This record gives sequence, structure tokens and C-alpha cells, in this order.
Amino acid sequence: MTNDPNQDAENHEEGSQTFDSKSFLKTVPHKPGVYRMISEDEKILYVGKAKDLKNRVSSYFRGNIVNSRTYSMVKQIRDVQVTITATEAEALLLESNLIKKHQPRYNILLRDDKSYPYIYLSKHKYPRLTFHRGAKKGKGQYFGPYPSAGAVRETLALLQKLFQVRQCENSYFSNRSRPCLQYQIKRCTAPCTNEISEEEYKKQGVSHTIKFLQGKSQQVIEELVELMDKASNELNFEQAANYRDQIEQLRQVSQQQSISVGQSSVDVIALQFASNIASVQVLTIRNGHNLGNKNFFPKLPTFFKEAKGEKGKGEDKKESDIISPEKRILSSFLSQYYISREIPSEILLSHKPEDNEPLEEMLSLKAEKKVTLAYKLRGDRQRWVDMAARNAQHALSTHLASKAGVQKRVLALQEELGLDYIPARMECFDISHMMGEATVASCVVFGLEGAIKSEYRRYNISGIVGGDDYAAMHQALERRYKKAIEKDSKLPDILFIDGGKGQVTQAVDVLNKLQISGVEIIGVTKGEGRRQDMDTLTVLSQEDGVSSVKEKIMLPAHSSALHLIQQVRDEAHRFAISGHRQRRKKTRNTSPLEGIEGLGPKRRQDLLKRFGGIRAITRASVEELSKVNGISAKLAQKIYDVFHSE
Repeated sequence: MTNDPNQDAENHEEGSQTFDSKSFLKTVPHKPGVYRMISEDEKILYVGKAKDLKNRVSSYFRGNIVNSRTYSMVKQIRDVQVTITATEAEALLLESNLIKKHQPRYNILLRDDKSYPYIYLSKHKYPRLTFHRGAKKGKGQYFGPYPSAGAVRETLALLQKLFQVRQCENSYFSNRSRPCLQYQIKRCTAPCTNEISEEEYKKQGVSHTIKFLQGKSQQVIEELVELMDKASNELNFEQAANYRDQIEQLRQVSQQQSISVGQSSVDVIALQFASNIASVQVLTIRNGHNLGNKNFFPKLPTFFKEAKGEKGKGEDKKESDIISPEKRILSSFLSQYYISREIPSEILLSHKPEDNEPLEEMLSLKAEKKVTLAYKLRGDRQRWVDMAARNAQHALSTHLASKAGVQKRVLALQEELGLDYIPARMECFDISHMMGEATVASCVVFGLEGAIKSEYRRYNISGIVGGDDYAAMHQALERRYKKAIEKDSKLPDILFIDGGKGQVTQAVDVLNKLQISGVEIIGVTKGEGRRQDMDTLTVLSQEDGVSSVKEKIMLPAHSSALHLIQQVRDEAHRFAISGHRQRRKKTRNTSPLEGIEGLGPKRRQDLLKRFGGIRAITRASVEELSKVNGISAKLAQKIYDVFHSE
């Protein structure tokens, strides 16, 4: 098959319309604009923008197209339509609108048709505070947008406790003859039955609610302090106590919600990309308050998994010329995300997007104000981006851990390792300790449906030299598989070991000793600088008790098999660390007196009362210890030996 799209068009079957790219390109100007690739059935295949239309569109009709996805698209082109714009920013805006409207097959698509929710304060004699989504037709004030319905409901629940503004329907409100349950539990001031005057309702509840939602929490606190002092001076101590409780709650909320960007409004957007899946986390900050977060999974063309491998495939590209998938995805996401949303003055990003300057210009034009895309960050701003990145990574990990995803990666692992069976059970071991203290080994189990947490096990390692990972691994493996043989339990098809050849050798020794064969053993060694795309696998196999090293291999960074191995290894690492921390905490929270035979709780209490603490007990002589009621000379010697055995 030829890789020349022009030749392919010439060979297209008779009676079908073909596209004369040479004639068309003569008419395309060297100006910014948008181009649309049209198929034979007049559907838009792809929408793109360009700083120079002629150069960009011409690139599709050269004979050296490497990417199979692009090649497939070019074969289907029967027409190209262009729209010339004054600037690249205008082209970017038009491109975003066209992608949103037509959702072309070959574009990155952000599927999110729901509008963001708001908090709505109605214009009423006794205003109502409620959840709102959709057109803003009602009279009153709208606060937001919030990133999710959950964030709105949490805020409404908080405001009920703080300011007790009614949230009931108008029909319910106008037909009350006595206060409802919300009044009884102090979530409403019951204006429906005139338990509060209109003036007080608006002054204490509505006014403070508006200021709080505008980010003026400190001003609300100051007003409440004045009211508390006034109530106290008037000897209305019950009311003063209520104000005091409100102030305390507000201060706690302000500490939890306040962001260090002052009172400004920003969005924080972080992207994580793996296994050809993009996870984008958006944190919404308005008036200095974190309104919550939302995660997106944009639909990506399959060619993104090949992006890092483009260099050297038919073209001699410099490293700086290769645009990373993260930059391209983030650029497309931003241009589509803000089509129908409020645009803040500053957007904090985890990566520099492709076309950064045109993007800024386009967003500024749409928002009718200066919009800044910030990606080189420090201090508190960077911490917020890091938090968004962690959330994006968590969402991505959860997505990859789905049943269908695991099965797909298990099949990829079978293919990469050349197995003649599907590995239905995988186990992984890891060791965790702190300078040899409280060593814990973990064993996690994965099947075709993902993690089997009910079969996870931890092993407290003892009787070895502190810090000897090889001995710890040997002990954990021996305990695990000796018990498995005794109980006739399932054995793994693949045994992963977090470590290199030394740790893998321990696994081989244990399985040989227990006469276990047919288990594929794989050591997973972290890459230089803990880079996951540089992880190395030490592959061994066993037949009839004889092991042999197959090879040390490094799977491609986009390999689904590698992603599965890393997921299993990371889960073993997490499980080992949590076990180690629990053991270390328990050790440090346990008194050394508890391990002494014959020294019960009552005697321990008497000892501590007599000497005032452990330090004084360690300094006491046998004679002094034996003077405590119930402590014999023999028991006093035991206590003394515990602290002076070395």
C-alpha cells in the first residue's frame, strides 16, 4: 500500500468524487484561519486552526505521513473548507466553537453538555437560598459557577448552619402555620411564621450570606463580633453565645476554604496522561474560596500514544520540535472548556499548553478582560496545582483500575511476556522499613478483575539484621508459600518482586526449597530518578525446579502491560508503607513496661506514680524499684534488666 495520499486519491474507484489537493493548495493564502476536512458524505472529519493556513494544510498532502491515524483521515478527505481570520487568537476561538458544535471524529473532544450549577438567592420579601442550574431567568443574585452539584450542596448545608436563611419552596413557605423541623434544629429562623422580622432576617441572615459568598468572611466576622459585644453589654448572654458560636464556625471555615491567592478568582487545571487516557482536574476558586473540583476524561484520538515515538520515523526532528501529548491535550481542553463558562483573570496550569500566546489572546477576547495562563509557579500557587495534579492522578488510577481496563492490560502482559496462557492471578511483594526499624513485607493479589483486597497480606519481619532487604524478602516469601502449600491455596501465575536480581534470587531460592514450579518470576526495578518510563524488568522462569534468567527488558512507556505491572507494584508499595507506619506508631506508643512478665496494669500504674515517668524508672536501682508496693526483688530485677540489658 502506498503512503502517498495523492496517489491513493487517483486510484479511488470510478464514480467516486476525488479531491484535487494540488489545485486546492494554490488557492490557500499564507494567513491565519481555520480549516475543515470534509468527507464524501459531507461530514466534518477534522477542524484545525493555523497561523499560516497554506503551510499547515499543505502538510497533510505530503508523501511522508507517518502517523496511521492522520493517514487514515487524509484518505477520506473529499473537500477542505477554510475560513480566514484576522489573528490566530480569532482562529482559535472559531476552531473551539466548530469543534463544540460538530464534534469531529478526529479531534480531541470534551464531552460535557451540562451547565455548571450556581447558588441562587431569590428576590423575595424573605429571600430563598437554593441550588440552580440552567438559564438565569429568575430575579435575584447568582453565585458561582461551582464545579459540581456536590460542591453546591455542601455550601448550602454550611450556610444553613451559619446564617439560617430559608431554602424551602415558596409554595411550602407561604402555607406554614407553625415552624418546621429546620427551625427546631436551628437551620432556619422561621420567617414563614414571623419568628423573625423582615429587617432582622435580611440584616443577620441574607446580608451575611451574600458577603460570605462574595469571599468577605472577615467582614462578616467583624460584624458578628460587634453584635456579640452589644448583646453581652445588654446582658443578653444567650444571644451573645450564639454569635460566639457563629464566629468560631466562620473562622474554621475561613481557614479551610481560604486560598493564598488573596481574594482573586482563579481556575487551577492539572493534567495527567497515561495509557492514551487523559485525566484533567479543574479546581474552581472564586473570591478567594475553593468552590470544589471536577474531573474530565477528554476523548482522544489513538495517535497520542505514538506521539513520543514520532522522532526518527521518517523525519529528523529536534527534541524541542516535538510537542508533547500533554501540551496538545491541554490546549484543546482549554479552548473548548471556556466556550460557555465564566473565564477568570488567571488560570494556573500544570503544563504549558501548545499555542500559549494565542490561547491567552483568545480567552482575553472572549472574557473582554486580560486573562493570564500561568504555568511556571512557585510557593502556594504551585501547591494548589500539585493538589489538582494528585486528584487528576487519583481519578486516572481509578479509571485504569476498572474491570475492562485490567483485562485489556492482562492480555497485553501475556503478549509482551510471550505466555501461552492468560495470567489469571498475580502477586507482588515489597519491603518497607525506616533505617531497619519496624520492617514490614506486603503481598498484594490481582486477578482478571483487578485487585483482590481480601487476599492482601502483611508480614511483620523479625529475627534479621535491620535493613537486610534480601533476608526480609526471603522470610516473607517463605511464610507466604509454605502456608499456601499447607492449606492447598492458589499459587500465582506471575510473581512480581519489587527489586532487582538480588530480591528475585530470594524468590527463586524459596520456590526451589518448597518445590514450587511453573511460576513466572519478574523483578521490577525503578528507573533512574524513579522515572516510571525507565522501569526495568528482570524476567525469570522456572521449570522442574530449575530457574533461568530470560532477559532484562524495558517495555515502551505507553505499553499497557507496563502500566499493569506498575499498578501492581505501586499497590504493593502503598500497602507495605501503610503497614510499616502502623507498626512503627504502635511500637512508639507502647510502654516498655508492658512487655515485662508479672507487671500488670496496677503495678505499672504504681510504678509511674512513684517515679513520675519512664525516664525516672530507667534511672532507679533495683532497691528503689522493690520499694514500690507489689514489686518483689525478683520483679524489680526484671524491670532493671529491661533498661540496662546492653
